[in-house]
Amino acid sequence: MKDISENKSMPLLGDKFPDMKVQTTHGQMELPNHFAGKWFVLFSHPADFTPVCTTEFVAFQKRYDNFKALHCELIGLSVDQVFAHIKWEEWIKENMDVEIQFPIIADTGLVAEKLGLIHPGKGTNTVRAVFVVDVKSNIRTILYYPQELGRNIDEILRIVEAMQIADKNKVAMPANWPNNEIVGDHVIIPPATDTKTAKERLERASAGEFECFDWWLCHKKLGK
Repeated sequence: MKDISENKSMPLLGDKFPDMKVQTTHGQMELPNHFAGKWFVLFSHPADFTPVCTTEFVAFQKRYDNFKALHCELIGLSVDQVFAHIKWEEWIKENMDVEIQFPIIADTGLVAEKLGLIHPGKGTNTVRAVFVVDVKSNIRTILYYPQELGRNIDEILRIVEAMQIADKNKVAMPANWPNNEIVGDHVIIPPATDTKTAKERLERASAGEFECFDWWLCHKKLGK
């Protein structure tokens, strides 16, 4: 994997998450080592004490146990001082009865620059970015949202679960999994890359090993 710590380019899928020391509401941390052996989701928000961001943090917290069940941690980020994060957490607790339990990075702008979180065409605050990072510290998914659009947290949870299943079973995940319009909750078998395997696919499908629409579109239920 390419190590992006040697340059200032924005990270790409498959890159190692860059090494960095950050100040958070849970103290100083070294990323990605702090989450060694776990998946983690780093997500940036434009600013504390803003309406859409508040709805997002409540939604993330309400699903925090679901992320932890997948051995996945959460960490937020914005270019705000740590005391602002703490006061915002207190406001959410007092007014929404939700206690934010995951750390939030207090960025000076250096992390945002390294991760490409400020897009001049959308203002000077960090955009709503999401980085899904696996147990080997590889960046597996990157999402960018404009400041005016709140994220679907269930989709981010689905991404983590789907990527873990894909890794474990050496399969691909269809659109809208686990409710795909063609194959339901089945997973996709990677297409054959040579004529011998292509021929064998249909023979194996006839034997009931999996199902195929054609040799290049085969699927199966997990566990089969």
